[in-house]
Amino acid sequence: MRMKKITAKSMPDAMTKVRAELGEDAVILNSKVVYTNGILGLFKKKQIEVVAGLEEVSVLQSSKLNAEKPVSHPVTTSVSPELKQELSELKNMMKELKRPHVSHFPDDIESQLNYLRNQDVNEELVTEIGDELFEHKKATGEVLDAPTFLSITSRVLKEKLQDLPFGGLSYRKKYINILGPTGVGKTTTIAKMAARAVLEKKKKIGFITTDTYRIAAIEQLKTYANLLQAPVEVVYNKEDFEQANRNYLDVDLVFIDTAGRNYLESKFVEEMKNLLHFNDSVASFLVLSSTSKERDMRAIIEQFSTIPIDQFIMTKVDETSSIGAIINILIEQQKGLAYLTDGQEVPEDITEATVDGLIKMLLKEYSYA
Repeated sequence: MRMKKITAKSMPDAMTKVRAELGEDAVILNSKVVYTNGILGLFKKKQIEVVAGLEEVSVLQSSKLNAEKPVSHPVTTSVSPELKQELSELKNMMKELKRPHVSHFPDDIESQLNYLRNQDVNEELVTEIGDELFEHKKATGEVLDAPTFLSITSRVLKEKLQDLPFGGLSYRKKYINILGPTGVGKTTTIAKMAARAVLEKKKKIGFITTDTYRIAAIEQLKTYANLLQAPVEVVYNKEDFEQANRNYLDVDLVFIDTAGRNYLESKFVEEMKNLLHFNDSVASFLVLSSTSKERDMRAIIEQFSTIPIDQFIMTKVDETSSIGAIINILIEQQKGLAYLTDGQEVPEDITEATVDGLIKMLLKEYSYA
């Protein structure tokens, strides 16, 4: 049997390399997680190391050109029935990989991973979780149960998210820019944040609105401001904005409600950059709707890429049945999450985001079939 050791970033990549180097009849004899490329024991990358084998069986050969050529005899290898069964199953698993979107994991793992797919967790992350579940199953020999799935899934997600900034206002910066496209709930979100600052932190606040395109938006913000006994400055240009800042020298926090526009058009982002400040005294939050398609969220984020966004705020989480896209976006963009909102009540329907809370939301509908 010809054997080869192969290292790859995931089990699917490893199997692809095995097929390329040893052919479709190759089998995986052993696999394990290894860590490589570390610096002084830090920053190691997780990889999958597999040992693959190809049983070489010579065939009787004849040649019209050389009838006297010795005939080689087949090479036989003694294999136990149990190993034959395992090798057969692994062969079938590898062949299934040729078909698009077909699982390479055992059924008990695959059935659990489907929950994550239904939550719109991207396939790369699903596969990474699947690899960890597979390693556990191989090490213990046990059928995957619900507590194990939840524990390993939570651990992998926490490792991905734990270094990102989670949580709400730090109250270390005076100006709070709330950015985002129209219809995501920016004004209501500002009211919730401001109400908490006043009622819980006893801060003196003011509002600035640049949303002069919608009269209703100005009136809505003024209604909230009156309830909080806070002033509102409506600004139309750079000079108005500078004057509003001078008027707010004695306040602790200034919440800035930006215009709700179609920010898929870059000119509106440029207008905003020319009007607002983005310096060390400013915290900027990009508001996205949890009901949006992931590709639409990504397009909005791309348009705002020239603005220093500190964290995301995800609204309308009560209007979606899956939050995998939120997790995908956070990991992909390497930005944290400040708040989640789930209704129109001010200030009740807003929650400071935490890693554990987000993972719990993802897994709360899980039930072991």
